[in-house]
Amino acid sequence: MIKFLDLQTINERYNTAFKNRFNHFLSKGYYILGSEVSTFETNYATYCNTQHCIGVANGLDALTLIFKAYIQLGKLSVGDSVLVPANTYVASILSIINAGLKPILMEPDSETYNLSPSLILSGIFPEVKAILVVHLYGQLAPMEELQTIAKHHNLLVIEDAAQAHGAVDAKEQKAGSLGHAAAFSFYPSKNLGALGDAGAITTNDTQLSELLKRLRNYGSPKKYVNSVVGYNSRLDELQAAFLNLKLPNLDEDNAKRRSVAKRYLKGINNIKVKLPHYSGTNDHVFHLFVVLVEDRDRFMHYLKDNAIETLIHYPIPPHKQEALKLYSDLKLPFTEKIHQQLVSIPMSPVLDKEDVSKIITTINAY
Repeated sequence: MIKFLDLQTINERYNTAFKNRFNHFLSKGYYILGSEVSTFETNYATYCNTQHCIGVANGLDALTLIFKAYIQLGKLSVGDSVLVPANTYVASILSIINAGLKPILMEPDSETYNLSPSLILSGIFPEVKAILVVHLYGQLAPMEELQTIAKHHNLLVIEDAAQAHGAVDAKEQKAGSLGHAAAFSFYPSKNLGALGDAGAITTNDTQLSELLKRLRNYGSPKKYVNSVVGYNSRLDELQAAFLNLKLPNLDEDNAKRRSVAKRYLKGINNIKVKLPHYSGTNDHVFHLFVVLVEDRDRFMHYLKDNAIETLIHYPIPPHKQEALKLYSDLKLPFTEKIHQQLVSIPMSPVLDKEDVSKIITTINAY
């Protein structure tokens, strides 16, 4: 079976380094917000070309804390509305709701599946105070156009960069540096994945950064002193150690993913399978390679019968989830089509060339 994502093989490359770093971690006897976290924060801020990086427990917390911090800073108010793509992973929307804000679900662009500058104009009204831009599947949203709209309407721009580690725009600016603040997840399956939950926030806003550092740690600027009502959401010291080992190889891994994607795009030729949009540049890191197929179940069973594993990202659109039944009456036909037809085929930096060839041949024979 060709695995959808072979995490064991991906992480085996670091087997010795992980064990050595764990032994070092164990011998220090310092396990919370230690040198590994501060080193990673410095390294990742440098990598993203931002002034600040704040390590937190996971990607959902990263987003939620950004919104809560902006509320405390007076740049947002409870009850304000936030534009967000309707086809995103549900966590993007949960972060808005958990912060006491209102999500406005927007249909995506029909080619990129990201926010469309032309479409979001219809969603802007006085109560809208921010745009949550999701770089879905690893492809940068059209940030220049979205920023122009945001500036015109005085909106905050927050990046959900949980799937786009290392994506670069035409001006060589990286995901994480393209908005007022950005949230990252380092869930194990991400392009930069930890060995457990982990997340981070990047920003050039020093005031925001200082508040976020307090909010993640009980609202405390120093031990047993609490200046604001905070939370417990700190990047784990051991996960930071693992991320420090993997970060130097991120660009190389992304290049390998793009190489696989280019082979798929060149080799797959089947009228029943719609391939994803790709500009051919580094603005896409192919966290996922998604195709649209009308008879999805039949297609997936066919690939399984041919020893090729697939997944669906995501089978139920957020507005049709029971947790978000308040939004179930929304008319979002393209979003629903995506969730009905989308299939993710194998994609990783350790995918064998022979396996890629088999996947292409098998899909073409479907």
